[in-house]
Amino acid sequence: MIGAIIGDVVGSRFEWNNHLSKDFDLFVPDCRCTDDSIMSIAVAKALLESKPDFSDLNEQAVRWLREIGRRYPDGWYSRRFKAWLMSENPQPYEANTNGAAMRVSACAYAARSLEEAKKLSRAVTEITHNHPEGIKGAEAVTVAVYMAKNGSSMADIRAEIDAHYYPMDFTLDGIRASYAFDYTCEGSVPQAFMAFFESNSLEDAIRNAISIGGDSDTIAAIAGAMAAPYYGVPETLRIATIAYMDEGMKEILTAFEQRFLPI
Repeated sequence: MIGAIIGDVVGSRFEWNNHLSKDFDLFVPDCRCTDDSIMSIAVAKALLESKPDFSDLNEQAVRWLREIGRRYPDGWYSRRFKAWLMSENPQPYEANTNGAAMRVSACAYAARSLEEAKKLSRAVTEITHNHPEGIKGAEAVTVAVYMAKNGSSMADIRAEIDAHYYPMDFTLDGIRASYAFDYTCEGSVPQAFMAFFESNSLEDAIRNAISIGGDSDTIAAIAGAMAAPYYGVPETLRIATIAYMDEGMKEILTAFEQRFLPI
């Protein structure tokens, strides 16, 4: 999960000021945690508070996404998601946007099987993003993170994603000049996958993601979520990122890692 937060923080200053190159400083004062980090933390809290069999995860996700989301009102939420946060009777709203995919990485760490990972992903996604593309985007990312943390090769992860989620026949170099800002899962999640597939480290995956422009913080968060379990997380990146988190976020991250990522 820390990989998603690293990608979000690094990419945050580029969302409205795209940088079509891999050459940039990773961390500067303008970096921050956005909705990608906040909602990743909220999903982690929901998993922590759920029953051992996660049978109440749907309800816990509604509670904690709303409670934690309201703590950070300047989190760069979409208009529809912010309305859901503030609603007296929150209902899913057929979203196919990449907010579904950026927040689910914790599900892969809590799951005890690939099938359970898919179920957890759906439970935390369908409460808002109940469009088929939103559910698919979230599941694809969860599957990749689960496979990476369990030692699957890059080739096997790509084969799974190509076969069941997003067949990809492009390269980052091939789309960099023409790729446009796209909030949808189908228009940004495959690009995040390619940033991971063309990478040689966690840092390189994040640099790849930012280099194509578009919704930079979210694409980098998704790529970072997949790259972190695959390559490992350098302590320098972890320490630099945690400096942008407040005590409440750090407390949830620590509790989640202690339970689901035992050393």
